[in-house]
This record gives sequence, C-alpha cells and structure tokens, in this order.
Amino acid sequence: MPLRLPDRLPAIDLLRQENIFVMNTTRAHAQDIRPLRIVILNLMPLKITTETDLIRLLSNTPLQIDVSFMKLQSHTSKNTPVEHMMMFYRSFEELRKEKFDGMIVTGAPVEHLDFEEVSYWREIVDVFQWARTHVTSTLYICWAAQAGLFFHYGVPKYPLSQKLFGIFPQKVNDARLPIFRGFDDTFMMPQSRHSEVRREDILSCKDLQLIAESEASGVSIVMARGGREFFITGHMEYAPNTLDTEYRRDRGVRDDVALPINYYHNDNPDESPIVSWRAHANLFYSNWINYYVYQETPYDINSIS
Repeated sequence: MPLRLPDRLPAIDLLRQENIFVMNTTRAHAQDIRPLRIVILNLMPLKITTETDLIRLLSNTPLQIDVSFMKLQSHTSKNTPVEHMMMFYRSFEELRKEKFDGMIVTGAPVEHLDFEEVSYWREIVDVFQWARTHVTSTLYICWAAQAGLFFHYGVPKYPLSQKLFGIFPQKVNDARLPIFRGFDDTFMMPQSRHSEVRREDILSCKDLQLIAESEASGVSIVMARGGREFFITGHMEYAPNTLDTEYRRDRGVRDDVALPINYYHNDNPDESPIVSWRAHANLFYSNWINYYVYQETPYDINSIS
C-alpha cells in the first residue's frame, strides 16, 4: 500500500523519481481502507528535505499511511516558503483535538540553548503532554529526543567539546525487542550534534530502557512505556548526501569543522560518501510501524488514551 500525501506536496515528485509509490489525497479517498494516521512535527529549517527523508522511510511498509504535518504557532520558519507552510502544515491548535496512530518529532538547531530558553518551549511541552494521550507511539529524534527525555524523565543534556559528526557503529542491547527484528548485532547511525545525554542518567531512571548504544557516540536509542516512546539521538532518516551538505556548508563559514567520521571513501571529501545505514534505517521504521503502531493502535482511533 502507498503513503497518502497531500496533493502537490513536493516530496511526491521527488520520491516517484526513486520509484517509491505514493498516492495523493484525491486518489486515496476512493479506497475504503482505514489508514494509519502519522503526524510529523517538523522543527528542522529545511522542511521539504526533512519531509522527503521521513516519507522515504515511512513508505517501506505494505500498510496505507496518512501523513499530516504539524507546525508550532510560536515559531515561524525562515527557510521554507510561507506558501508551503500554509498549504501543507496545520498548527498544533488545529490538530490537538485529533488522535494519531504514530508521531515523529524532528530535531531542531537549538542545541546551544537551555531547553527553557527555546522560544517555543512552552508550546512544545504542550505537544509532548498531548502526545501521551493522543498518539499510540512517538519517535523523538536528535534534539527532540533530548528535549523529550528532559521533560518526561528529567534527563539532562550536556554540551560536547566538539561536534559529534559522522557515521558510528551502534550495539543492540536487547535483540528480542520487535523494534530490532531482522537487525544485525551492530548497525550504523548518522550523528550530527553538539550535545549529549549520558548513559548513567538513562540507567538511573527505572522508566527508561537503553536499547542501543555506541562506544564512540554514546546513547543512541532509548525506549519508554513499552514502546509508546522512542528517543533516537541520531539521524537514521538522513539521505546519503546530508552530512556532505552540512560539512561543506559549515566549512565555508567556520575554521573548526572536522571531517565527518566513517563517511567518505578514503576519508576524502572529494570522493563519494559510504552509505552504511540505510538498510537498518528502513528496517527500524518498518518495525516501528508494524509492531508499535499498527499492532498496538485500536481500530477506533478515538479510543487511543
């Protein structure tokens, strides 16, 4: 089954060029199927890029998925056309009475700030609280993972002396979990962040389970509430060229930009990236949709609590 996406969303044409089957809303309404409802709170500056990255991963399932995009009223995007936001995004206030089978909250370029200093912190706290009673399972990514762990469980974040940047091997801590069905013992994950949460803080909280980690990059995936919440410190959704784009962008404005680790062939930025994480990224999202959303959510979506 395809993804159901809003008519004229730019990701539709981009993904069709990759032979990924997507269906616009007009055609999907002709099918008598109860699709899974997934809402994405997209806090990233380049929203069209992030939309495409996430939709690409959500497409790898036989289930029909209806994707919605959420925005915050307390934050205005400066890097995405206003017309795009008006056409494809709805505010949290517009969506707060609705219920969803799954939710994804993206990262945001605000790591240098304390959580309470973020201009939209009060509203995002409302979203985090709302998700607990209106969503079956939620994925928190990068900064959102740190923010969710802090708000829900009091886990602090710590600044890093140098940006963690590259592709790092991760160890599966409990291969019996359905989220890791089909995984190898180790898998690769892109990281691009200036702060971290620490292993000892996760382990000291009885409500959290550290399910994947790395000797090189630390905590990578934390699970809570039996899979109703996942906190992912990296970016499994990244496209092959994303770190390259970041590296060249930052190198042009700062002199302290290190080469992304385990990324370029022969560690040479003039050569192509080594794509080592995409298979497990697709598997992770497929397992999440299947085992923690589809098999856990009620048929009557209004029964979610």
